[in-house]
Amino acid sequence: MAWLRLCLLALGSFAVRAAEVNIYWNITYATGNPDGLFERTVIGVNNTWPPPPITVQAGDVIRMHAYNGLGDTPTTLHFHGMFFNRSNFYDGAMGVTQCGIPPGKEFVYVVDTTTQVGTYWVHAHSLGQYVDGLRAPVVILPAQSSTLPAYTDEYTIVLSDWYHSKHSDLMTTFMSKSNPTGAEPIPDSAAIYITHNSSYLPNFNENSTIPFVPGRTYRLRIINMGAFGMFYFKIDGHKMSVIEVDGTDVQPFAIDSLSLSVAQRYSVLVTARNDTRSNWHMHANYDSDMFDSVPDKLVLNYTSSIIYEPTAPMAPDEPFSSYDMTNDTAFQPKIVQRILKPTRPIELNAFFATFDNGINRGAFNNVTFVPPLVPTAMTVDSAPTDSLTNPSIYGPQSNVYLVENLDVVELKVLNWDAGNHPFHLHGHKFQIVGKRMDMSNPNEDHAIDENQANPMRRDTIQIPGGGSVTLRFVADSPGSWFFHCHIEWHLESGLAALIVVAPLISQQSIPVPQFMKDHCTALGKPSSGNAGGLSGPSIYDLSKAPHGPYPQRPGFHAKGKISIAGCILASLIGVATIIWYATGEQFEEAEVERELKVKLASKAAKRKALIATRRKLVHLVGMGPHRNQESL
Repeated sequence: MAWLRLCLLALGSFAVRAAEVNIYWNITYATGNPDGLFERTVIGVNNTWPPPPITVQAGDVIRMHAYNGLGDTPTTLHFHGMFFNRSNFYDGAMGVTQCGIPPGKEFVYVVDTTTQVGTYWVHAHSLGQYVDGLRAPVVILPAQSSTLPAYTDEYTIVLSDWYHSKHSDLMTTFMSKSNPTGAEPIPDSAAIYITHNSSYLPNFNENSTIPFVPGRTYRLRIINMGAFGMFYFKIDGHKMSVIEVDGTDVQPFAIDSLSLSVAQRYSVLVTARNDTRSNWHMHANYDSDMFDSVPDKLVLNYTSSIIYEPTAPMAPDEPFSSYDMTNDTAFQPKIVQRILKPTRPIELNAFFATFDNGINRGAFNNVTFVPPLVPTAMTVDSAPTDSLTNPSIYGPQSNVYLVENLDVVELKVLNWDAGNHPFHLHGHKFQIVGKRMDMSNPNEDHAIDENQANPMRRDTIQIPGGGSVTLRFVADSPGSWFFHCHIEWHLESGLAALIVVAPLISQQSIPVPQFMKDHCTALGKPSSGNAGGLSGPSIYDLSKAPHGPYPQRPGFHAKGKISIAGCILASLIGVATIIWYATGEQFEEAEVERELKVKLASKAAKRKALIATRRKLVHLVGMGPHRNQESL
């Protein structure tokens, strides 16, 4: 049957309009050069890149057969924005729900789309592999009874930053003592590409185009699948109407431009013009404020095209009037849900600092996330029932917050960093019930309106530097759910927390499949016990779990005291030397006068010799005796 398996893997992406959709991905290395500037090794599917887009109908069950053909490293896949209710172990977050797919092994992710519709994406959630290209759009088409406005056709537009270096090489530089400020790697360019009918259109960036027919209405699904950069998006000569945000259908909302942080998605309706005299640019411009510096070679503004007539000229560019962050609280979901009343408050204070290992890291509430040896979902699966509600068993660096089944969680996130951060909650959509742009502004109203009739719901929210948000959601899905900054550099530097919902229910009714534990064994990792792999009487022994790094302690400690003492000693020696010199043996006045006369006589002799040499040179070149030779 080996030949049959190879044939199935070669299919890449196979879908039929049915209740069950089987997709076969052989995850391999490939080559890619989307910006046309540098060909590099990327991670793709079946030795090609980009990985194939996925399109299914609402209600389908996706069975993603993910085979790790990389050969030298584990991998995982995460269907971003999907709920995985009662199947948390399919969420795909390495170190949280699974150890990873070992090289040469397969993992079948089961994704139920019964309760979801809209624009999503699938990406690696392991070792930064999606930065190297392991990512693809996922579109869940609405049922025929959908109440969305009518449109003729649709396209998916992928926006992404792009690096010429491998993620692992960039991480080595980023997470090092030589980068004490935590300056993130700056992209080398961008990659903009388009899908239609489950296939990619040819070309990237300025060569990518979308054909429009006059008078027709199109749905454009826009996804930021990057690692760092935020984009501003607009279309010259056309109006956009937002109809979907992160898989939530909303009342049509007219807008001139959109800001898309990493992992955010929007669907807009665009009605084509009634003439074909001109073609028009689509703009995707970087938010340069995200970057600590802007290299001279980095292009910030990218254009693709809307084509009415191939031979028609391009209309003049219409520049952005301003770069404004999209106000996601202005949207109104089509399915009304009143503001939730909280029962479980959680406050997370986000900041960056140099930790005691000399490396700049991110943290929530002074804890920087470091993955436990045992994935948290497997600790939930295996720990004694009387220990499940003790957060210590999940590890000191896991940043775990325990939540009971059906709690209404109020998650208040305060961004004490100067930069913007897109935060994503796995397995849920949250209500945005409060948002502050500047916590230092005393005139900014921060009271929450508890009478909101229908607050916006999404799964990824941008929090401005110095700002905060208050989010609420129903904890109706037992499991271990990641909450993290979706800037890949910030996630890997520790800006993450875990919300563990109803661990006893998880253990009793959602057991982790045995093959996942076998994958851990194949990778040499424990699959049971506490965060360090200890169980039974040792369940509270965290000696083998990750510890630290920790924030640097305020005040003076050993290293600081030694440094201060050294500085004081050096200054005392310097002062003593000056005093010794000043009080040493003094010259007599006559001796000083004699030494001065000797120096003046020597200087006069040198001057006479220089004048004589000058006279000889003047005579040789015929300048004549009329010049004042003593001017020297």
